[in-house]
Amino acid sequence: MIPSVDDLAQQVAERASDRDRFVVALAGPPGAGKSTVAERLVRVLNHRNEIAALLPMDGFHLDNIVLEARGLTHRKGAPETFDALGYAAILQRVRAMPATEIAVPIFDRMLDLARAGGAVVAPHHRIVVTEGNYLLVDRSPWADLSSQFDLTIWLDVEDDTLQERLIRRWLHHGLSREAAISRAFDNDMQNVAWVKRLSGPADITLR
Repeated sequence: MIPSVDDLAQQVAERASDRDRFVVALAGPPGAGKSTVAERLVRVLNHRNEIAALLPMDGFHLDNIVLEARGLTHRKGAPETFDALGYAAILQRVRAMPATEIAVPIFDRMLDLARAGGAVVAPHHRIVVTEGNYLLVDRSPWADLSSQFDLTIWLDVEDDTLQERLIRRWLHHGLSREAAISRAFDNDMQNVAWVKRLSGPADITLR
């Protein structure tokens, strides 16, 4: 289906109408547009007075120092370069403690690092939208996340489009065209294939 973000916000609002805390998981491969859709969804929900907060999985990137020590710098963004258990713990707190203010980390793309306490999920945030590559992956530890989600959304994008977007992303970050192509194919597209192969079905699929 190809609904507008307004249509999606309406569905979320209806499903969350009787809940103190409702968690929406937006998943898809790298370059699918998860951050853009999630940010717009939160903005529309807040415009409708359905007070919402954003909790990106990117805030749980392992630091570059840790990746370098493990020989994983070239694989940044791969499943093993995230603190999956830390992300799961925050999700559990967000769901189980709706009356408590919870600080969450945010990934700063310009600085290329996660900032601890970069955002706050407050008691008035009745709806929490979280997004990330691996939220629907049916492999440990990611498979354990499913119990924390009230609604799941999958962004379905063709590989050719993802390749173009990922190359543009690295060009935007200052890489040469050759380096951008190498980064997209040697790392990102491997993660695309892994995510698409191992992700389970979502409640809503957006194409």
